Amino acid sequence: MNRILRILTIASVCLISSSAMAESTWTIDPDHSNVQFKIRHMMIANVNGTFGKVKGVVRIDETDMAQSAVDVTIEIDSINTGVAKRDAHLKSNEFFDAAKYPTMTFVSGKVTQIGKGQLKILGILTIHGISREVVLDVDGPTSEIKDPMGNTRCGASATTKINRTDFGLNWNKSMETGGMMIDDTVFINLEIEMIKDQGTK
Repeated sequence: MNRILRILTIASVCLISSSAMAESTWTIDPDHSNVQFKIRHMMIANVNGTFGKVKGVVRIDETDMAQSAVDVTIEIDSINTGVAKRDAHLKSNEFFDAAKYPTMTFVSGKVTQIGKGQLKILGILTIHGISREVVLDVDGPTSEIKDPMGNTRCGASATTKINRTDFGLNWNKSMETGGMMIDDTVFINLEIEMIKDQGTK
């Protein structure tokens, strides 16, 4: 009986250790991550832009991806559409009101693996002080690599689309030919590079 208990105890420890090793915590590398977006302008062309300052933490559970989690913060002031006057307008209280709402955030809720290297992440996106559920379609995480400094890295890409008016970004103008100057739908793409925390395996 004692021998059986010892075997069961060893097996339990092995399972717990294996599970712990499969969980890892990663810090988003802000120097190699960004958020890209595009929106239709005057119904004829897309305006593209980026948010260059992204930070956050990702927890990956390789044995059960549903237990993984994402927490991302993006600085509104880092917006760049290539036109300084337009960027200033977007930061103003007619759009993002960066002085009052300096960041947008995404916090995951449900993570679903839909294929090899493919995830759907349901979470809460908060912009302009308003929170809504959105779904990210994710490619990744990629295989781990070692960089020249000895850090372990991996990456992921994610896409989604939102209606900007759902987040109180309502500014627009009617055109003489009909229609509105700016579309409501915004297409978003995240390119994320992560560094594994040294305390995880």
